[in-house]
Amino acid sequence: METTTLNIAKHLIAVCRKVEAKGFITATDGNISARLPNGNILATPTSVNKGFVEIDDLVELDAKGKQLSGKQRPSSEIDMHLFIYRHRHDVTAVVHCHPPYSTGFAVANIALDRFVFPEVIVGFGKIPLAQYATPSTKEVGESLAPFVKEYDAVLLANHGVVTYGSDLWDAYFKMEKVEHVAQMIFIAEKMGGARELTEEQLEKLSAAAVKSYGKDISGKLKR
Repeated sequence: METTTLNIAKHLIAVCRKVEAKGFITATDGNISARLPNGNILATPTSVNKGFVEIDDLVELDAKGKQLSGKQRPSSEIDMHLFIYRHRHDVTAVVHCHPPYSTGFAVANIALDRFVFPEVIVGFGKIPLAQYATPSTKEVGESLAPFVKEYDAVLLANHGVVTYGSDLWDAYFKMEKVEHVAQMIFIAEKMGGARELTEEQLEKLSAAAVKSYGKDISGKLKR
């Protein structure tokens, strides 16, 4: 395995360990992938617990999904990963998990799209909900079509969560944030209901985002 690919593989394994340790997956759930510099995709295999996956278990595919190397088959959700890579050339990693709180929202068919947390608004805008699609089919990727270009985290109705980013850790930390947001909103609802920011507060936040981060979020503030 070439040096750059080996380094990416090590990070992929590290992320596998993190999602397992965090309880974002159980048994053989979830799948993780990374786009290599040559355009190929390195992905977790099917039917292996992420706490046990080793570098030799990883599977390499071309951009169309043809398996190039690996002793095992790729995840049955690989079409979703390929869909994201095709539509987001800036993305080099995809993480799909079933974290309890955010998946609970997905199962309840409730998007995390309320303007509650300033840092989440700046980072994500909203976390939308994709319509239900049969797992392990091309339908899952296609269900992301309305959101994939604008959002980096999407709830999958009755299924789980997918996040993607500039590298494996970026994609993983987005998964962490989505789950934390879901947990906080769940708690707030039990305490009388989450309170959304006002239009005036959103305008000030939008101005602060430009000043502090050079980030224009105005287009993501429509309720």
